[in-house]
Amino acid sequence: MDKRNLLIAFVLMMIVAVAPSLIWPPKKPVGRPDGRTADSAQVTPRVADSNVTAAAPSGRPAVRPSVDTGRVVWVTSPLYRLGFSSKGARLVSAELVQYQSFAPGDSGKSAQLVTPGDAFLRHRLVLPSGDTVSLDDWDFQPSPDAPGILVNAGQGPKPLRFEAEKAGSHVTLEYRFLPEEYRFEVNGSVTGLGSGGAILLLDLADGLRSAEKDSVDDYRHYSVVTKASKTERTDFSSIKPGERAVLNGPFEWVGVKSKYFFVAALALEEGQPTFAGAIAIGGPRSGKQATRATVLVTMPVQPAGTFRYQVFTGPLDSRHLARLGHGLDDANPYGGIFRPIIQPVSQIVLTVLLWMHERLNLAYGWVLILFGIVVRILLWPLNQKAMESGIRMQAVAPLIKETQDKYKNEPERLQREMLRIYKEHKVNPLGGCLPMLLPMPVLLALFFVFANTIAFRGVPFLWLSDLSRPDPFKIIPILMGLSMFVLSKVGQIGVPPNPQTKMMVYFMPIVMTLLFLNFASGLNLYYAAQNLFSIPQQYMIAKRRLREAPVSTPKPPPKT
Repeated sequence: MDKRNLLIAFVLMMIVAVAPSLIWPPKKPVGRPDGRTADSAQVTPRVADSNVTAAAPSGRPAVRPSVDTGRVVWVTSPLYRLGFSSKGARLVSAELVQYQSFAPGDSGKSAQLVTPGDAFLRHRLVLPSGDTVSLDDWDFQPSPDAPGILVNAGQGPKPLRFEAEKAGSHVTLEYRFLPEEYRFEVNGSVTGLGSGGAILLLDLADGLRSAEKDSVDDYRHYSVVTKASKTERTDFSSIKPGERAVLNGPFEWVGVKSKYFFVAALALEEGQPTFAGAIAIGGPRSGKQATRATVLVTMPVQPAGTFRYQVFTGPLDSRHLARLGHGLDDANPYGGIFRPIIQPVSQIVLTVLLWMHERLNLAYGWVLILFGIVVRILLWPLNQKAMESGIRMQAVAPLIKETQDKYKNEPERLQREMLRIYKEHKVNPLGGCLPMLLPMPVLLALFFVFANTIAFRGVPFLWLSDLSRPDPFKIIPILMGLSMFVLSKVGQIGVPPNPQTKMMVYFMPIVMTLLFLNFASGLNLYYAAQNLFSIPQQYMIAKRRLREAPVSTPKPPPKT
């Protein structure tokens, strides 16, 4: 198997996977004075009076008006600062205080998940009669009656209760906040509406406010994620404006994600009703990227008029989500058709990187350099054998050529003679393939790790402000390309001249450099470190190759 063909195949695979989005990037959404984009206009479904399915329209959704926040009660913990409106008891602000926002104009601010003028957790009830009651315009009285509450570590759950009465009906919504958790409980009670057998229609969210410098890249990750028997993702971009995507449950949880953040409704407790289904309605857009899709979740209301669920509002941190169980660590499915292979390898690589960072107390930049060196050390014996096999293959090349010419018209005889030559000279024609293939899953896994892991978001190293983003000065990808060129050049020492090989020595580093220019600088750092560490081994093998003389068959004595 030709090593050059393997490398070409890998490069082509990378190009097919990621180049289209780099060559034809979507148009950036038109900005608005309030910091939102033109295609982030909020949408709300027209709720029909007949049934739950009709609660989401088949036509184009209307523009959702800005939220009347009324009085806002603030809930503050070491992890977040949440704002709940007395109008509808909705979540109108979700600020994650441990994560910085990199959005333009947000200098020094924490990441905010709720778009200005929007709200999460809008509650509606579809009654057995077919009528729909929205709680959006109900005036709720908070308890405790204070500007805010503090949720401190080491304390028990802190409740925030909202009560409202209207036309003889009474509604209670109680939020219970858990210390050191990004999730909180929701308990609802409805009386006087004939709500037994009703359906709760929860307007979870219609997208998250982008907290990233490159909002267009962030919008590519906007999607609805559901968990039934397995995790499924429905990208916002796959839902046309006004189109309904009906997601059939039952679901343990339904979430809305961006690149790094996640808001989800959870039905995780034993004996708790699951979500019957979900509906995603495409929002209007001005460019190719979809930034909005109204996500509705349905849940049966108990005969007593009660319902309960939990809400997660926080980072897409697989380790934190794994502690909650129920497949939440898979809330960010990626890899496409290669997902069963890519995600496990990515998770192993990420676990190793996080372990090195925490146990060795090293900055992530040095962790990536060290990881690249460790990978090469582990592959050193295999590379050594592969290179030695290459030397033996080169040595017997004249003998192989001669045998091929001699038996070109006798395929079976040629095959036997070739096997004999390989056996006598201890040559494995496939010996150089495995070491070439082994680093590729790690490199591909790292590509997805940097594209999806919040641990590297905003992490600086030397002149790099963010290891998850491209090098602004292109120094690292150029260094990676140069190291690849030197590695290839050294590898050709002592190799018989070949025009195709000579061309590849120059062509492949150029192609890889151009391909990696807009990849995460951390990925380039790892690849450059791995290449540089491989050069000494390649040089030692090249020197040995120069000492080895080609094997050839003795020429027959001249006829007398």
